[in-house]
Amino acid sequence: MGAALSLIPELDEVVQRGSREKRVETLQRITALFLDGAGRYSDDHVDLFDDVFGLLIEEIETKARAELASRLAPVGNAPAKVLRALARDDDIAVAGPVLKLAPRLTEADLIDVASTKGQAHLQAISARRALGEAVTDVLVRRGDREVARRVAGNRSARISEQSFHLLVKRAEDDGILAEKVGMRPDIPAPMFRELLTKATAVVHRRLLLSATPEARATICAVLAKVATDVGARVGPRDYRAAQRAVLSLDRAGRLDETALAAFCGEGKYEETVMALAALAKVPITIAGRLMDGDRPDPVLILCKAAGLSWPTVKAVIMARPNGTGTSTQGLDAAFANYGRLSQAIAQRVVRFWQVRQNQ
Repeated sequence: MGAALSLIPELDEVVQRGSREKRVETLQRITALFLDGAGRYSDDHVDLFDDVFGLLIEEIETKARAELASRLAPVGNAPAKVLRALARDDDIAVAGPVLKLAPRLTEADLIDVASTKGQAHLQAISARRALGEAVTDVLVRRGDREVARRVAGNRSARISEQSFHLLVKRAEDDGILAEKVGMRPDIPAPMFRELLTKATAVVHRRLLLSATPEARATICAVLAKVATDVGARVGPRDYRAAQRAVLSLDRAGRLDETALAAFCGEGKYEETVMALAALAKVPITIAGRLMDGDRPDPVLILCKAAGLSWPTVKAVIMARPNGTGTSTQGLDAAFANYGRLSQAIAQRVVRFWQVRQNQ
């Protein structure tokens, strides 16, 4: 500490009349002195360094502040006041290392920055090793898509029920976010079910592939329940005539993809549903509810399980009565999702639906 004290007499001269270059040179010397003995300094000594750093960082260029931030950020007893000043710097090159790494920043410090600064600062905070619910609440509320994804992917971040609700809602239009939220072990069960209900078939596939056997069984059970619940508001349809027509084709050996596409093209909705159910080997109740549902994505699972080509899948989507997913953008998304969905995963989900129906 004596070496640091020996520099005190020249500080007044540097602060009052020194050039920026002289300030930077002195700052580097003080930083080296602090880092060399940080583990031995008392709180009073650290406070002294804090005051010195505070005087020197005014009116120095960004590069020097960024270097100081990078060197001080990981230090367990780094001066708190200068860390707060660096964390609030508008330049993310300065604030970033401190926001990501500095253990001495309090939750109140992080909330203050998260509440007032831009998205780059929020991204840096979202990468911290530990985040409390109060901080993640601000990040999820104010953050953009990238911030939301980083928070969801940070397993050490604690997320409140309110923030989970917001993340699930935002995940409706963001498959990557849906996957990250769905893979969190702390997601409440009701919200996990809501996520799966609204997620695309591709997200279902990714969650199934990455899940443990126990979690995979849970996911499939939820998907089965979703299949049962989808379209519950829709009144019952009369499939008896369609069943006779499809059964006649089946007996004649002519129930295939071509027949399904023909039903779609002719506007025969009940026959379309009946043929799809037969080809995918699911009960008509499941196929009917999925076709009548709000989203076309679950229908992709049936089509993939049946091994249908994209032109037929497109015709099936276009045949759905509510018209959702039939825009150019919707069909493009469905085409991409269908190409990434594996038939093995689709058939696995269909088997769970079958078992669920028979229980």
